[in-house]
Amino acid sequence: MTLDPQAKALLDGLAAQGMKGFEEMSVEEARQTGYAFIGLEGEAEPVGHCINKVIAVADGEIPVRIHLPAGAGPHPIIMYFHGGGFVFGDLEVVDKVARSLSNAAHAAVVSVGYRLAPEHRFPVAPEDCYAATRWAVDNAPALGLDAARIAVSGDSAGGNLATVVAMMARDRQGPKIAYQLLIYPVTDARPDTTGKYPSRVTNGSGYLLTSAAMDWFFSLYFVTPDDAEHPHASPIRGVLSGLPPATVITAGFDPLHDEGRAYADALRDAGVAVKHLPNPGMIHGFMWLLGAIGHARGVFDDAGRHLRDAFAQQQ
Repeated sequence: MTLDPQAKALLDGLAAQGMKGFEEMSVEEARQTGYAFIGLEGEAEPVGHCINKVIAVADGEIPVRIHLPAGAGPHPIIMYFHGGGFVFGDLEVVDKVARSLSNAAHAAVVSVGYRLAPEHRFPVAPEDCYAATRWAVDNAPALGLDAARIAVSGDSAGGNLATVVAMMARDRQGPKIAYQLLIYPVTDARPDTTGKYPSRVTNGSGYLLTSAAMDWFFSLYFVTPDDAEHPHASPIRGVLSGLPPATVITAGFDPLHDEGRAYADALRDAGVAVKHLPNPGMIHGFMWLLGAIGHARGVFDDAGRHLRDAFAQQQ
């Protein structure tokens, strides 16, 4: 594999600026670094309308932002859970990403500001995301949404949350999820998995996300190391049969590459229809880098087409 020239130029530029690894940052520094990605996401694409809401969840409340396409509804729903190691990221950081996804899929994107670690540790994040999904379905008519056509999506930690929400919906007789869009997802949070996933070593440093940073994120997310054994933390350990069809996007120069590919294989082995979109020259996080890495545009287009096809089958 050859690293994409634009990805290399970005990495070189960040190195020249002296960007620290996340594992070398404080929580607040990591959160401030998250805002730096906004400038790398390109121009904010226009959508039909945006609605901001604050919704109730267990022991608190969280914000959601709904990006609606132009034209008459009801619109299909894409629940979107952002990445950031369960520690950083918010609705502002991923506003442009959500807009691009809405336009690519011709659907409403409900971006969820789930509560972050270490203030709110596992399982708060997946429970928040499931509650937001239930809220979107329950309030769909008033919002111009079609509760019969709903997908879950997310990148990195958000990809983990997306497939876990699909598990919860299946197991709790919740909303019927039509599709999963899993973008370089975290699927196995257990320690000592480098032998199982060699990319944790081969891509463990030098490509934006590091294996050391992943360990740091997990140390902040879990109450105890045993939490990583739970299928809602490591979904590859769960029962995968009966989950909705999925697109799994991986990046070749990503510590998470091998577990993303393994999850696609595990879904397929469980009888789930899966489309794997490998991106050999890409780094982790490239879907947040549309303004710096042109390759991301085609991946948005492919993912949007898969979502449109899935929604069409629900009509």
